[in-house]
Amino acid sequence: MQGRDAGVAHGREAYADAAWLDASAHLSRADEALPLDPPDLELLATAWYMLADDAAYAACLERAHHGYLAAGDDRRAVRCAFWIGHNRLFRGDPVHAGGWFARAHRILGDQDCVEAGYLLIPVWLREMASGDFERGHATAVRGEQVGERFGDLDLTWLARDDQARALLNLGRVEEGLRLVDEAMLAATSQELSPIVTGILYCNTLAFCQDSLEVDHARAWMLGLVGWCDGQPAMVEHNGLCQVHRAEVLELEGAWADALDAAEQAADRFDHGVLNQLASGRARYRQGEIHRLRGDLDTAEQAFREANALGYEPQPGLALLRLEQGDSGAAAATIRRVLRETVQRLPRARLLPAFVQIMLAAGEQDDAVAASTELDDLARLQGTSMLRAQAAYAVGAVSLAGDDPGGALVALRRALNLWLGLAAPYEVARTRVLIALACRALGDEETATMEQEAARLSFNAMGARADAARLDARRARRAAAGLTGREVEVLRLVAAGRSNREIATELQISEHTVARHVQNILGKVGASSRTAASAFAHHHGLV
Repeated sequence: MQGRDAGVAHGREAYADAAWLDASAHLSRADEALPLDPPDLELLATAWYMLADDAAYAACLERAHHGYLAAGDDRRAVRCAFWIGHNRLFRGDPVHAGGWFARAHRILGDQDCVEAGYLLIPVWLREMASGDFERGHATAVRGEQVGERFGDLDLTWLARDDQARALLNLGRVEEGLRLVDEAMLAATSQELSPIVTGILYCNTLAFCQDSLEVDHARAWMLGLVGWCDGQPAMVEHNGLCQVHRAEVLELEGAWADALDAAEQAADRFDHGVLNQLASGRARYRQGEIHRLRGDLDTAEQAFREANALGYEPQPGLALLRLEQGDSGAAAATIRRVLRETVQRLPRARLLPAFVQIMLAAGEQDDAVAASTELDDLARLQGTSMLRAQAAYAVGAVSLAGDDPGGALVALRRALNLWLGLAAPYEVARTRVLIALACRALGDEETATMEQEAARLSFNAMGARADAARLDARRARRAAAGLTGREVEVLRLVAAGRSNREIATELQISEHTVARHVQNILGKVGASSRTAASAFAHHHGLV
């Protein structure tokens, strides 16, 4: 018995040191010698949770629940029932989760205690999942009030964290981010329980990512990585940690490191409910990186695996179809996904791809409408990334609509925002459109500089398809032997403009336009304006 007591003591010490393997080993051996008391069963349950053994976690909590009931400690029994239900809920088992929550309510009755506040959590989760963020926020405020009244930091910060989520989704971004910043202090304070600390890190990082709040996502990602590194035996939160790390690294252009993080999330950390949820998202990130690098077959396989794991691979798969030359399939898919998506922030994540695909498919009106919606969302949310995406979309639509001057204003705004976000791929994509706008305005020198800067970035990151498109565009222009001004004139000829209209738009004389047209016909070997227009379309000059 003395050895058993020593094992319990060692288990408690290991628990305090976040040495989860040692804690589980010592407490399990002690439990085999003589069943643990409910408080020590809760410690063992937490160790199993951090090791991503959901079955052992729930089994220990259930034993603790019954132990507390037998001892007449209804409130601690309710606390255990809540966490069992919470685990079931995130394991995709709402029926058993509801059963445990109902049992907790029945045991608790109308007692005024902190456990009543914990039982508000599934209520506000349900409300927010349905898109009712106003009601979810109000319920979370009630939960915070209960937590504060009883001095329970875990409940208080779980409630505040979900308030931040609601506020971000309601467009009350400044309020939401103030809570996010304060939550960071709570997560690093070591005043919260290990499970709640992990939930706070993963949830808040996800909220920041979903609301396109890049700077806060970076800060939370670094905090989560540090927290995980300080517990090398921990498994449960490492999968999501690596997924979020991959997302941030991808934006920063560190694609090899991002791919490595996504592969770790999918292949190494595949145990436990949170890691299983992360696996599909990790496969999607792999697909996106392979798509950007031009590895289209590998990208397709990753997207299919993401779908098999329950994560819809959009908009990446639609963009892959566009890359494969099937603009019809891309358009049909992205239309379907956007039609099904009604909440504001999820739509914001789809609209940039929708604009790109609609422009490629020749659906100008749909692209304009989507860029307007995206711009409106950016004004409401105010995050730098969303404003950058909106400005890029407006610029792309303006350029396609023969308004290079208007396009350039929007694209310069997008470029500055992307530079501030340290997003080199997006910077390079924006430079490509700036080059096209400058060339259309007759500024060949700036167009060349922007295009070369984009090419260097694409090559450095391994964006082979983008670099190849730039090279092909340059080769087509060189093959035709056309000057920058002649390309501009040819584009307008292909658009059906008369010499007078071209002269007015380019602010040159009709005589000069006629001379350019004759030179163009000679260089491309065309006998008519119609034949020259066909050449321009065939060689991607328009």
